[in-house]
Amino acid sequence: MSQPGIPISGGAPAGLQAQNGAASASGSLYTNGPVQNTLMSSQVSVSQGYNSQLPGSYPHLIPAKTLNPVSGQSNYGGSQTVSPLSNYQGPGQTLYRPLVASNPVTTSLHGGSVPRMPLPTSQNAAATSMPSGSFLPGASVQPPSNWQYNYPSTGSQTDHCPRASSQSLSGNTNLTTHQYVSSGDPSLQNSFIKSGSAPPLVNPPLPTTFQPGAPLGPPPTGGPPPLRVLTPQKSSHRGVPQPSFNSAVNQEGITPNTNNGSMVVHNSYDEIEGGGFSATPQHTNKNPTMNRSVGYSYPSLPPGYQNTAPPSTTAMPPSSLNYPSGPQGFNQTPLGANHLTTSMSGLSLHPEGLRVINLLQERNMLPSTPLQPPVPNLHEDIQKLNCNPELFRCTLTSIPQTQALLNKAKLPLGLLLHPFKDLVQLPVVTSSTIVRCRSCRTYINPFVSFLDQRRWKCNLCYRVNDVPEEFMYNPLTRVYGEPHRRPEVQNATIEFMAPSEYMLRPPQPPVYLFVFDVSHNAVETGYLNTVCQSLLDNLDLLPGNTRTKIGFITFDSTIHFYSLQEGLSQPQMLIVSDIEDVFIPMPENLLVNLNESKELVQDLLKTLPQMFTKTLETQSALGPALQAAFKLMSPTGGRMSVFQTQLPTLGVGALRPREEPNQRSSAKEIHLTPSTDFYKKLALDCSGQQVAVDLFLLSGQYSDLASLGCISRYSAGSVYYYPSYHHQQNPVQVQKLQKELQRYLTRKIGFEAVMRIRCTKGLSIHTFHGNFFVRSTDLLSLPNVNPDAGYAVQMSVEESLTDTQLVSFQSALLYTSSKAVDRSVTASLSDARDALVNAVIDSLSAYRSSVLSNQQPGLMVPFSLRLFPLFVLALLKQKSFQTGTNARLDERIFAMCQVKNQPLVYLMLTTHPSLYRVDNLSDEGALNINDRTIPQPSILQLSVEKLSRDGAFLMDAGSVLMLWVGKNCGQNFLSRVLGVQNYALIPQTMTDLPELDTPESARIIAFISWLREQRPLFPILYVIRDESPMKANFLQNMVEDRTESALSYYEFLLHIQQQVNK
Repeated sequence: MSQPGIPISGGAPAGLQAQNGAASASGSLYTNGPVQNTLMSSQVSVSQGYNSQLPGSYPHLIPAKTLNPVSGQSNYGGSQTVSPLSNYQGPGQTLYRPLVASNPVTTSLHGGSVPRMPLPTSQNAAATSMPSGSFLPGASVQPPSNWQYNYPSTGSQTDHCPRASSQSLSGNTNLTTHQYVSSGDPSLQNSFIKSGSAPPLVNPPLPTTFQPGAPLGPPPTGGPPPLRVLTPQKSSHRGVPQPSFNSAVNQEGITPNTNNGSMVVHNSYDEIEGGGFSATPQHTNKNPTMNRSVGYSYPSLPPGYQNTAPPSTTAMPPSSLNYPSGPQGFNQTPLGANHLTTSMSGLSLHPEGLRVINLLQERNMLPSTPLQPPVPNLHEDIQKLNCNPELFRCTLTSIPQTQALLNKAKLPLGLLLHPFKDLVQLPVVTSSTIVRCRSCRTYINPFVSFLDQRRWKCNLCYRVNDVPEEFMYNPLTRVYGEPHRRPEVQNATIEFMAPSEYMLRPPQPPVYLFVFDVSHNAVETGYLNTVCQSLLDNLDLLPGNTRTKIGFITFDSTIHFYSLQEGLSQPQMLIVSDIEDVFIPMPENLLVNLNESKELVQDLLKTLPQMFTKTLETQSALGPALQAAFKLMSPTGGRMSVFQTQLPTLGVGALRPREEPNQRSSAKEIHLTPSTDFYKKLALDCSGQQVAVDLFLLSGQYSDLASLGCISRYSAGSVYYYPSYHHQQNPVQVQKLQKELQRYLTRKIGFEAVMRIRCTKGLSIHTFHGNFFVRSTDLLSLPNVNPDAGYAVQMSVEESLTDTQLVSFQSALLYTSSKAVDRSVTASLSDARDALVNAVIDSLSAYRSSVLSNQQPGLMVPFSLRLFPLFVLALLKQKSFQTGTNARLDERIFAMCQVKNQPLVYLMLTTHPSLYRVDNLSDEGALNINDRTIPQPSILQLSVEKLSRDGAFLMDAGSVLMLWVGKNCGQNFLSRVLGVQNYALIPQTMTDLPELDTPESARIIAFISWLREQRPLFPILYVIRDESPMKANFLQNMVEDRTESALSYYEFLLHIQQQVNK
């Protein structure tokens, strides 16, 4: 976008977006539990299917872990590998556009070696037959009688500022701010506007009183009218190093230092965006091991875990617990502040969050409707200003006053960000002055305080600043003297057109380079036809302007360039056979203006699939091809899209097969780390030159994604994985690739981005999670930013917040619009599993010892943490962390990539899918969206106990939809939805539903289409018959049931109870 009245001469606007949020600094730790769907499991063994028998015994309760306290913060599963466990809206968040402020999360201390958590050992337990009477053949599965069913389940901001453009320079800045109430304040009424976390996401409009998207012009000339008074707020910033790469002077008047290192970065964003304090950039090329001094180590899940109690044949828990069969009376009354220990007396608590629940007795904890984000403990007026939690939220609704209290609570304090998310409504402001704190460089936001019409107080560092003359004019009301009514102070998420001083070089044109594998294996898959056709269909929809550039490289054992110079009658292929010393022939003709050479580009895309149909070359020189692509894009930066179908075998970056198929089910964690640092080093070089690499892996064989994925992870790119892709043998993958390419090619994109997170004085950033390069302590380098990427930040409390009433977070995303420390991974998967299990044990132990006044039998949790154990168990059963999985190694690595890069709403579906019964859909309670009626069936617990053979059940697992049709499903559903006359006629490989002229067909198709909307990855639909091989995949997602390698939910609760009571 450009400044009104200034002509654009080929310049691409840059953007700055900010998000702001506030949180309560002294909330109760136990009112802030993970808020996700909770399901209690039955004791039916899932891994064996319906016709199997229950294992003969329950696993042993795990021995108590040995606690060796170590000073410092706890690291759940290692740095930057395991995302924050809880999903809370942090108190006090404020937003301004795509940059989303994060939410607070508490960490825990834990140390010493401890036994791993037990796994069920059905393989060495004598199988016992199941009682009769169940829907499972020859089995009767009844819910345990000592579970109660009488309790129904119950159900931040960002700062973005685009750069205002001068003639050919423009920028965007996106700001977001959040606020939270701190301890010592009276309890504030909570009227947070909840935003749905269930898919598909429906973005609630941000509060705004002006025309969104319309740039606001300069004030009129003339004398100023009388002045007025304004309202207060806050925000804080953490110091950042100032890596400078140019001699240009930024808007602070600071001359950047010259970068003499190996990495060249054209823009000193740290200087421009405004770092507060100097810090040393963290550049690490090695994967550090987990620092045990930072926290406790959590026990993992050892195999061979047996229950001491005798086998149960009734699917009931061990009788030694002696719980009553009916509802058990609970004598403890809801706790108030007077019941808390002295160390927690300063917390501001939600009464509902404090309600005590015995998880071993109350089963119906999972809401029948999608869970909403947690509500920060803020006053109603502040809540209305807070950031949209879909953009920016905190893991806790109240912030502990001290690190000691945070450690005692054993909950993670962090922020979850989705900064560049597609928004229907976003305020855009054009101004020659962007008002910021002179000390910490915080952008003015709804939580600052106006002392009078001429002065405002920063909500992060509390410095008093002068109000610029231009800011006195309100472009909405056209009134002078109303700075408190400006859009910047009325909206948590906002976008600015940043002025030229926010850039150290002119905005570069959008550049798209496509790198294709054309070896014999690649040609056999037929992927080139799909990709080239998608490019032809979407060529005019690529984000950009008249300066957009495009280029193509293909490779097998050699590298092929394509000259697309304007005036040529057809594209010319240039072959470089020396892959040991790659050079770029005719670089000026390889990246060409799309508008000027569109006909040549279209000719190449039409002929490319047929050019290599007869090739016999089986080698793959991926490494040299990436080096050539990097050299070609270095001057401008841009997006590199790489399509690979096999293991690289030639030149630098060549890899050897490492997967051992016989070891897939082994508890040993092998080959999960890169075998070479070539791709990581190249990714860091790409990041320094503002090049992001997106990897599309289409392979039926092992391709070492653990090594190849580094090229995307450290360059802020994305990984797409299509196992067993073949245009004829696997048509469902072809459909998935088509849909995801359409989204990939047409979604918005930001170039040369940096993101900085600021927080109230006393808090500091501990760890980052996501795909990026950490340039300094609070500055992330993002060569490309896209709306499908999520990030997370772990926080710590450095100074006491006793005197702080509101805690604020602000994220600022500086990027160039298309119109115009080295991260470490966790030491091992066992460490990650240990961290997850002990996160539950530690938090519930802290609650039991510090909050509960009367010790009751069972597993007592506050209402806000009621779903915490369920979601941790679901994560342990997810492909990333699961033991004994038969998944391919590349599939496991891809799942780990998704955990680190997906926004929370999509990640939760992958971790804990939603299960619906769909053979009886009705319009009752349906949504009406754009003249469509969308049924809203209830969400069911993930247990085979909820299945029935006379029904049909749809499971939404994020990237895949599975429709299981029972063997005795009604004729009405078969004929009016599936279009078959009887069950036997359902195709074994059915991947789509026919569009029939029946109300039943219209309802389920509308519901599935609604679920698929706004997903970054297209969910494939599988229709599964009872005897289908796919049924095993369906049942593996029943996280509440026992599998061959994991406990059932009830068994997991028993283990947690034993550890908590030690």
